[in-house]
Amino acid sequence: MAGQVLSFGEMLIDLIATNAANGLEDATAFVARPGGAPANVVVALARLGVPSAFCGVVGDDPFAAKLRRALSADGVDLSRLRSTNEADTTLAFAWKDARGDGHFRLLRMADRLLDLNDIETARIEEAEAIVVGSVALAADPSRRAVTRAVEIAAESGVPVCFDVNMRPTLWPDAAAAREACAPIFERATLLKLSLDDAEFLFGEGIEPDKALLLASASGARFAVLTDGARGAWFSSAGTDVDGSFVPSLAVDAIEPTGAGDSFNAAIISCLIARQWTELRRNDIKFAAAAGALTTTRRGAIEALPTRAEIEAFLAAR
Repeated sequence: MAGQVLSFGEMLIDLIATNAANGLEDATAFVARPGGAPANVVVALARLGVPSAFCGVVGDDPFAAKLRRALSADGVDLSRLRSTNEADTTLAFAWKDARGDGHFRLLRMADRLLDLNDIETARIEEAEAIVVGSVALAADPSRRAVTRAVEIAAESGVPVCFDVNMRPTLWPDAAAAREACAPIFERATLLKLSLDDAEFLFGEGIEPDKALLLASASGARFAVLTDGARGAWFSSAGTDVDGSFVPSLAVDAIEPTGAGDSFNAAIISCLIARQWTELRRNDIKFAAAAGALTTTRRGAIEALPTRAEIEAFLAAR
């Protein structure tokens, strides 16, 4: 039996604005839902039949209890989740713009307290893969902790899945983000980023094919670039990126929160099924279906689909 996919980073409460098409400054109503990209990914994996676990830090407060209940309901192993009375559970404001794209502003609190002791006791060498994101890299001690987790995984032959989930307000500038991400890029097995992430890291207005080439050149075996409702591009080591575009699947979207995490989990599940040997166009289509379905529901965690739902959605099309 395969080991668990172990995710590191932020578990938080999304405060989702229900009326912010013109920006967060106009929002007057919010709904509190469980979230955080690394947490969303492991729930999405669990719903795809992949054993998963989470390592991070939450406060000793009611929001942490809400998060624990949400992940436990899907069978996510929380034995590596630590509570602290040094900070409250992290919060994130989420909203969508007039085009339907999601935006986020984080208030990092307990999640940034992930430390080296959490990593050394996480049993990374037993994992099927690890999942990390860029939010944890924006400040210490979580930056040192996640960087060490990736080092241990690479030394142990455990695949590293890096979700370049840029939140510009967490960084002084793009150069600082690139510096923090560099050691993760070098060790990544799967590198997933959005076109917005690429523009922040590599320069505004960068073309998707150029962004994918830069991502692939980092050393990752597999690279995937997404652009919301427009579609996704992918590459595998040793192949060119021509013809790598896969269009999105049209749906009546309600909310984008969690769609990228659902997409990411679907890709990981496909790579596990092929023992990390190759990434195919059909895998991207499967992931696109997972992301599209997620946008048709209120999210993030509540919206993540099961494998049966994704397969039924694809069969109907």
